[in-house]
Amino acid sequence: MSTQTAKRHDWVDIAKGISIILVVMMHATLGVGEATEQVGFMHYVLAFASPFRMPEFFLISGLFLGLVIARPWTRYADRRIVHYLYFYALWAVILILFKHLVVDRDPAGTVSLLASAVYEPYSILWFIYALAVFSLITKLLYQFRVPHIIAFLAAAALAIAPVSTPVSILNYTAHYFVYFYAGYAFAPHIFRFAEGVKTRKGFATAALLAWVLVNAALVFLPGHSVGYGAIVTGVAHIPGAMFVLALAGAMAVCAAAVLVAQLRAMGWLRWIGAHSIVIYLSFVIPMGIFRTLLLAVMPGIDAGIASLATLAVAIVAPIIAYWIIGRIGFGKFLFERPAWAHLPGAPGSRWNAAPQPAPAE
Repeated sequence: MSTQTAKRHDWVDIAKGISIILVVMMHATLGVGEATEQVGFMHYVLAFASPFRMPEFFLISGLFLGLVIARPWTRYADRRIVHYLYFYALWAVILILFKHLVVDRDPAGTVSLLASAVYEPYSILWFIYALAVFSLITKLLYQFRVPHIIAFLAAAALAIAPVSTPVSILNYTAHYFVYFYAGYAFAPHIFRFAEGVKTRKGFATAALLAWVLVNAALVFLPGHSVGYGAIVTGVAHIPGAMFVLALAGAMAVCAAAVLVAQLRAMGWLRWIGAHSIVIYLSFVIPMGIFRTLLLAVMPGIDAGIASLATLAVAIVAPIIAYWIIGRIGFGKFLFERPAWAHLPGAPGSRWNAAPQPAPAE
């Protein structure tokens, strides 16, 4: 791996680290808000990030797709479709059983949700499900040689349009596929942008500060609403405004990641980004348990402080669990796909034919 490639991976991992923290922050903050019926300072942090939180995560997820898009279908599907579906199926079962069978003690509801999870992505796992779907769509667009600009404009039109159907994965695709595709299609431009940030750090820092002010001003325009269970930005009613803010915010996070990538103190954030799937898959359980205990022991705690504490636990607990699994060697299947879950013919698959012995001379 070249030095340039390694540096790119550094800032990409940091951007992913920022993304996963923002995602967990949303669930921690809104969960505390709904439990306490209070708005804390974390709700306003969440409001600031709401236009770009998920778009940036999808953009980063598509950034290296170009390295594998031309592979044969079996290898591509194994790496970019089956990979995500394995973790989705596994953790959908875990979370449904925990929430609806163990906690709610609702066997009938559990069975119903297990069945519907096949076509209706369950809870926070919709992102993992969507990555598999988006990877399939992108491969088909590549296979049929659809020009990038045509595919991007069509996806952008869907993102701007008020698409709302009874099928949630169709809604997610309409709202977010454009950012995943942008990460794939415009990856060379995004990497050039990152190189520009590195070489002009002073200008990039000033531009980033200007973006912070503009994004905050537009998010908190008259008409915004910061409720304990929902956030509405000030430009949400303006067609296309959220789309523009999402793209600008996604690139701003990339720029911020580039600027801090050289700081030794950011190693923890880089690690979180490189292992973001570990946190994304499992943070809900420790988050829910900690929030319940915290509010039971300290019912009068400030909603912002409670949200921040819940966020910290929801990030740290999966890391500890991952470390323990690595030490004891049991449970790796929770975060690492085993050989049996690979397609035949794909690297790492247990179903590949055993090599034949060389003929005797």
